Amino acid sequence: PPLMDTEAKPSPPRPRWYERHVQPCVAELLGSALFIFIGCLSVVEDSAGTGRLQPALAHGLALAVTVAVLGDI
Repeated sequence: PPLMDTEAKPSPPRPRWYERHVQPCVAELLGSALFIFIGCLSVVEDSAGTGRLQPALAHGLALAVTVAVLGDI
């Protein structure tokens, strides 16, 4: 029979209120602001000749940057 570990393993510490409530809200605010700001800036200069590709790429780039920067939260 395998040996049983008689020592109780300590449970991981509970996240603080800031990590549970404030940090996700700040990440959501920053992510949404960056996503909308970059998307709107992509069509400001030449709105007539922009087409569909430029705003789509700008939103995709903003989303990729947001996930890379705030992904650990």
